[in-house]
Amino acid sequence: MTRIIQIAASLPASPDRLFDMYLSSEEHAAFTGSAVSVAPVAGSPFSAFDGVITGTILQVVPKRLIVQSWRSPHWGAADLDSTLILTFLPENDGARIELTQVNVVENDFAGVCHGWEKYYWTPWREYLTRG
Repeated sequence: MTRIIQIAASLPASPDRLFDMYLSSEEHAAFTGSAVSVAPVAGSPFSAFDGVITGTILQVVPKRLIVQSWRSPHWGAADLDSTLILTFLPENDGARIELTQVNVVENDFAGVCHGWEKYYWTPWREYLTRG
């Protein structure tokens, strides 16, 4: 059985800046603290956290939307890849990232939900506020 995650985070930067940071290997690694390989081109491979999370960039709508396949090492060989959709929207004091992740396996659902805040939103917010 798979589940869906729908969460959002407000961050103190423009949507364009956040979009560019996510699709830059160097900046993505800077705010997560681990090696990342990513490119802003559909069909390109993606890996984060020193290769622990892997996938493929499926679609990019510049400055607005990123769709990627996504896989955790906690999933079995027969489990489907997850599909991650990130939408970047303006807010008064920065931007809001709306996240939808489908096909998250039941045995890793809690970890993935918690992981977005722990490994992405909190360190990204801290990175941006440090300047």
